[in-house]
Amino acid sequence: MGVFEQAKGTVKQAVGDVTDNDALKTEGEAQVDKGYEEAKETEARAKAQAHEKKAEMHEQKQKLAEDTA
Repeated sequence: MGVFEQAKGTVKQAVGDVTDNDALKTEGEAQVDKGYEEAKETEARAKAQAHEKKAEMHEQKQKLAEDTA
């Protein structure tokens, strides 16, 4: 899940800052970016599913209209 990855990355960045560990800061930054992209993907999938359901509803409405005509 994207939000969890972002949180873990943020913690790693903070620990890297405190310990002056550039590798850990870089890893944290990459993890934050990964989490952001995962969150965007999850949102896009949810929107796509909503569009599919809406299209199915319209298809059913059309079929009902055809059957009663």
